[in-house]
Amino acid sequence: MKKFIFFILSLIILTISCEKMVEGVNDNPNDISVADVETKLFLTGGLLANIQVQLGHLNRISGMYSGQLIGFSSLYSNIYGFNLSTAEANSTWNAVYVGVITNMRHVVNTATNPLLKGIAKIVEAHAVGTAASLFGDIPYSEAGNPEISDPKFDNQKEVYSSVIALLDEAIGILEGSTNASLSEDIYFGGNKNKWITAAHTLKARFYLHQKDYSNAFSSAQKGISSPGDDMKYIPRGSANIAEGDKNLFWMILEGSRAGDIGNSNGNLISYHLQLLNQANSSSRNHAKTDETARFNYFKINSGGGSLNKGVIEQFETQNMVTYFETQLILAECAGRSGGVAAGLPYLNNVRAWLNTGAGVNENFINLSFKYLPFDASDFNSGGIENKDNVDSKTAFLREVIEERYVTGFGTHIPFNDARRLRKTDASFAVPFILVNGQNPPYPERMPYADNELNSNENAPAEDPGIFIKTAVNQ
Repeated sequence: MKKFIFFILSLIILTISCEKMVEGVNDNPNDISVADVETKLFLTGGLLANIQVQLGHLNRISGMYSGQLIGFSSLYSNIYGFNLSTAEANSTWNAVYVGVITNMRHVVNTATNPLLKGIAKIVEAHAVGTAASLFGDIPYSEAGNPEISDPKFDNQKEVYSSVIALLDEAIGILEGSTNASLSEDIYFGGNKNKWITAAHTLKARFYLHQKDYSNAFSSAQKGISSPGDDMKYIPRGSANIAEGDKNLFWMILEGSRAGDIGNSNGNLISYHLQLLNQANSSSRNHAKTDETARFNYFKINSGGGSLNKGVIEQFETQNMVTYFETQLILAECAGRSGGVAAGLPYLNNVRAWLNTGAGVNENFINLSFKYLPFDASDFNSGGIENKDNVDSKTAFLREVIEERYVTGFGTHIPFNDARRLRKTDASFAVPFILVNGQNPPYPERMPYADNELNSNENAPAEDPGIFIKTAVNQ
């Protein structure tokens, strides 16, 4: 693995006063060292890199590979047809190992404030756990060690165990820390309690990936309990496309990828939108559910421009770790062990949240929506959520997973669920439907980065391919 020194030069410049900038003008500018940069600035760099890990290029690919997005032309059309090269993973791999791990370990090693240390550990665990879910076996136990130029690839399950242990360390550190106003923390502003609950939800997520439903439930019980505590990417800046941060999906359609990727184009409509469309035979609308507002909110104009007022509007926030994910983990795990009665309160919590209009933005709030609470009888044979007369537990879990699929748009949740449930729980998994009629096998992982394959002697001679199941989904 190549070694990098990661400097956040733009942030350094912003922290230096004009007066200091003219002092020592004859000094060698190349003498700037890591020690000259405030530790807090490395935190921001890691948080920004983590956004790319969670919401960048591979996120859109996982959306295509779970029936949520369609690649219409050029690069994304090829990827949609399962022609995915190792070069497509380079940016995400770099964001994990350079942008996150390098920055966050610098924070842990140099910060005197335990709040910074705890946050840094959570961010590393978030990024690395996501990488393990996408790639499978990855370098971790030896990654970032300056004495090791070619770190070994650890088993995916071992990586999950390591990041869960790291989250436990972070929670312990934060519980002994104090809240502080921290502008460099662009997620939570230094609120330790929000970081702690997010860490518990991440633990629940990573246990769920491994089908450890008991521990997933226990962790989710301590997870995010209010939508106001969600971890989101919040775009900031002006309406000028060249100024400030924007929604990452909006940005690619405003650039060179206009027309290449979206979810509707004439007769082509993603399975995600088919579920929301009242006119479609797959529609999930009924007497207790009206998805009109969400159907319109989630529609993407692949050509970009001002018509995108919904999920990829230029300043629309993007979900990373959320209340709805936490509640739906609780609903699934409780439903698995205790049936409809045990899981229903958590599903209805999400429906109550959606019934406030929380599932859309202000541009679509005036369209109709309805999410009335379910009764246990709705999942009985012949009930509103069981028209095909399966057993009530299966009908309930099917609705929970479908809600995760719909609400989890823009995250890796649908792709992770598709792989997790495909073999063992097909009776309530969301069908894997691509509108171009692709047949099995379906993608099970993302390819290793081309840069890593070429530079790490411990990397496989070639990528094993996107159809190879990872350890947790065997």
